[in-house]
Amino acid sequence: MEWQNPEFTIGGVNHLALVCSDMKETTDFYTGVLGMRLVKTIELSGNRGQHFFFDMGGGNTLAFFWFPDAPEAVPGISAPVNAPGLGEWTSAVGSMNHIAFNVPEEKFLEYRAKLVNKGVTVSPILDHDDSEAGVAKELHPGVFVRSFYFQGPDGIVLEFACWRRAMGQPGDVAHEPKTAADRTGVPV
Repeated sequence: MEWQNPEFTIGGVNHLALVCSDMKETTDFYTGVLGMRLVKTIELSGNRGQHFFFDMGGGNTLAFFWFPDAPEAVPGISAPVNAPGLGEWTSAVGSMNHIAFNVPEEKFLEYRAKLVNKGVTVSPILDHDDSEAGVAKELHPGVFVRSFYFQGPDGIVLEFACWRRAMGQPGDVAHEPKTAADRTGVPV
């Protein structure tokens, strides 16, 4: 039986809203490269901008705002400089680090090749496991998720990931949460 939240019935992500610098480029990428369907466009009153929604599947949408006066992105602060496996991927507290799209494991390698053929730079495949490094050198039964990363317009880090088993198994929750006092080089 699937776990049920006793407090709230949450059925996934209604929408995740990001900010882009060029709505046309963003629309071309998410519809043309990733094949998402543009399902709603909004022109904000008073020339304040636009808000577009893309169908991610499963009743979830990815939304973008375009504001004519939005500040420029600051790589390494507002978002990672690169994707994991391609360089520095730390970002600031409160920023969005990346979006992971769930893809079927049987299509995982095909989808990676398809993105490469479309000219998208992709990271190496990362087989995430519970080893000290967190990434296996080769695929084995302990790998719980396979993924690779790439960047969309404005440097937004995206990931295609496929679960290899259900989460919440014994040993999956084994770490004490860190606090603000555990951060290094940052006054608390």
